[in-house]
Amino acid sequence: MGELHVYDMIVVGGGPGGYTAALYAARAGLRTLVLEKLSAGGQMALTERIDNYPGFEDGIDGFTLAERMQQQAERFGAGSVLAQVERMDLTTEPKVLETSEGTFYAKTVVLATGATPRELGLSNESALTGRGVAYCAACDGMRYKGKTVVVVGGGNSAAADAMLLSRIAKKVILVHRRDTLRATKVYHGPLMQAENVEFRWNSVVTELLQEDKLTGVKLKDVHTGGETVLPCDGVFISIGRKPATELAQDQLKLDHNGYIMADETTKTNLPGVYAVGDVRTKPLRQVVTAVSDGATAVHMAEEYLAGGI
Repeated sequence: MGELHVYDMIVVGGGPGGYTAALYAARAGLRTLVLEKLSAGGQMALTERIDNYPGFEDGIDGFTLAERMQQQAERFGAGSVLAQVERMDLTTEPKVLETSEGTFYAKTVVLATGATPRELGLSNESALTGRGVAYCAACDGMRYKGKTVVVVGGGNSAAADAMLLSRIAKKVILVHRRDTLRATKVYHGPLMQAENVEFRWNSVVTELLQEDKLTGVKLKDVHTGGETVLPCDGVFISIGRKPATELAQDQLKLDHNGYIMADETTKTNLPGVYAVGDVRTKPLRQVVTAVSDGATAVHMAEEYLAGGI
């Protein structure tokens, strides 16, 4: 390759999975670079308080945890560049990543680009995020202990969130635009039997009501057009997530929801390319599972660099 600088590993995305991969790779003596378009942490950095990541008995805010992960990886020699990846060729040797800060080359690539929650698209939704609007019951549910919450959605994620919240909140109101859940049948019985779960069928949220924080929602009946006001302390929007896989669509195998197909080994269909964290197919998307993926990806990459597959 002449004078081209080829990294042993480039990690795309500086969230918990990405910086764990960078940490493990750098400690293993691999020349490692993280490409992150905004700042360390990804979605984690937007989380006001994380109580379910081991080792922090009083919790920790996501931004601080992200900074610590970045600094730890860099202490062992991993580099970081703030850059938007614009095109990738993952089939060549070395692999090519064209970014807003130039072109980079690597023997292996770890994709840690994450997934973002799908929003309702209401005008004040972003402003109320963390002040009554949430997208992760496992992350933020305990903030609403003994309170009234609304869950918006009817699929598996909404049903699972409603079940989890039913054990925490005083009352859970599930709002769905249809007259029955789309979730698999395993959820139907327990939800129907839960004494503190109420259903608002054939309804959509048209407005988020607020003072200094969320105070309730306005619902519209999809058949009659009638509107009602529903007071609540929190709204969990569970209408799916959108994985950041646009650049990988023509090269990597994706599932029907757009996630990169990679099992617990994090291997994709292309040798030397790994998917970690929320962007890959997996049953649970949490900080702790992303961190696990990052460590696994480096183990697999080391085998690949040593002549394995």
